Amino acid sequence: MIRIILILLFVILFLMIGIPVLGIEWLIGKVSKKTMDYSSLRLVQWAFRTVLKISGVELTVIGEENVPDEPVLFIGNHRSYFDIVITYARCKRLTGYIAKKEMLSIPLLSTWMKRLYCLFLDRSNPKEGLKTILQAIDYVKQGISICIFPEGTRNTGEELSMLPFHAGSFKIAEKTGCAIVPMSLNNTADIFEGHFPFVKKTHVILEYGTPIYPKELDKETRKHIGEYCSNIIQETINKNQALV
Repeated sequence: MIRIILILLFVILFLMIGIPVLGIEWLIGKVSKKTMDYSSLRLVQWAFRTVLKISGVELTVIGEENVPDEPVLFIGNHRSYFDIVITYARCKRLTGYIAKKEMLSIPLLSTWMKRLYCLFLDRSNPKEGLKTILQAIDYVKQGISICIFPEGTRNTGEELSMLPFHAGSFKIAEKTGCAIVPMSLNNTADIFEGHFPFVKKTHVILEYGTPIYPKELDKETRKHIGEYCSNIIQETINKNQALV
């Protein structure tokens, strides 16, 4: 219980201190938007790494050299809130995450998210969902990576199970030509969700797969690109479970 209390206290403290920091970042942005963007990114990454340290997460990363130095579409399996904390802490470039619209109701946190190019998806409204995807496409064209969990929600099933991938997620890569970088996560639900409300010291595996460029795939594979990417992640998490 002590870990979850320390995490909550740290997050509250960060958000409170972040009020004047957001103002300072805004002033920096008046001089250099790029400086503001990367300053905000590194601040939040520091906070996420601190959360992981408090949580006792032991992280093994495989294949990070596979991530090209260009805007990409990150995709991954999704079993824990910690999936975002773990993967965002390692982003070298500006990266916006696609989150559920309910996150907009959280004061200060949503402000930081919008500052960091996160987008909020209304899963119940296809028209608004399309607008979100179009905005994500525009961000990639501006040089900003996007991360999405194509299962659409956290999978609460068996450890190695996965929900079907939503095809719309891949339009971001198909329309921009950017690489799709698969992220395979093992054991993240065991940090918190597996024994709510306790946070447990856990060994997690994160593997970055070989970049997938949609235009280099044959027509039939492109037609079923969601299933193709899902199979790659499924094979990887099956393989890496032996390392946990």
